[in-house]
Amino acid sequence: MMIQKSFSDKQATLFLVSTPIGNLSDMTSRAVDTLKAVSLIASEDTRVTRKLCNHFAIATPLTSYHEHNKNTKTIVLLEKLAAGDDVALVSDAGMPLISDPGDQLVELVLAAGYSVVPIPGANAALTALVASGLAPQPFLFYGFLDRQKNRRKEELLSLESTSATLIFYESPHRLKDALTAIKEVLGDRQVVVARELTKMFEEFIRGSVSELLAHLTEVKGEVVLLVAGNTTTPEIDAWWENMSLTEHVEHYRGVGLKPNAAIKQVAANLARSRQDVYKEYHNDDE
Repeated sequence: MMIQKSFSDKQATLFLVSTPIGNLSDMTSRAVDTLKAVSLIASEDTRVTRKLCNHFAIATPLTSYHEHNKNTKTIVLLEKLAAGDDVALVSDAGMPLISDPGDQLVELVLAAGYSVVPIPGANAALTALVASGLAPQPFLFYGFLDRQKNRRKEELLSLESTSATLIFYESPHRLKDALTAIKEVLGDRQVVVARELTKMFEEFIRGSVSELLAHLTEVKGEVVLLVAGNTTTPEIDAWWENMSLTEHVEHYRGVGLKPNAAIKQVAANLARSRQDVYKEYHNDDE
């Protein structure tokens, strides 16, 4: 067990600093003060962070920290902490670690006995959620759906029964594909597309999946996609109860899953082993 007292422990600290998601006025004074006080700022893209630092007259040295160099840069940052220097981690926009690298760094920093202190601020997922008009509690932040079509459908199937509002980050050029998959797997639910949050062209598009698919043409800017949770009762939710196992598997194959993925999902629905479902399904085929 480890207890951290963030404001009284006298040890080197990794600060996780939230930055604006578009509107520079959302930068907090605490975030500015922290970035000025640390010895080094690790950033997802130093070009983006340098613009932020110049705007707020922050002269602290920068170093890059991203998916492709995180292993070597983690060592560098640990060495700075070992020397007694405080370090900050920022992403291009919003809270570090949310769909960005950094979880491995935090884990290793804590394992080495140093403090990790969050500096809260703007976050696209929560900003979109509170203005969406969908239920704010419970919610489930998923991040990015897989780019591959069948894998994306498998991910959505795993979320089919949750009553929580679902929050995704999505690329604007994959938005229609994501909405099409949501309609096919989750049904024609209420959804919200929130784009360019806090910026001049901020926009919320609310409606059913069908309505949004009919309305959307070219989408530009950063996108948060929110989907209403499953509001059906457990009895209605068990739609497969009157299906044979073969029909159950074929249902999932019909929405695009490969046989093994369909069998895996049926096994999860029925709380049975995948091996048992596999054998029964293939025996029925013979």
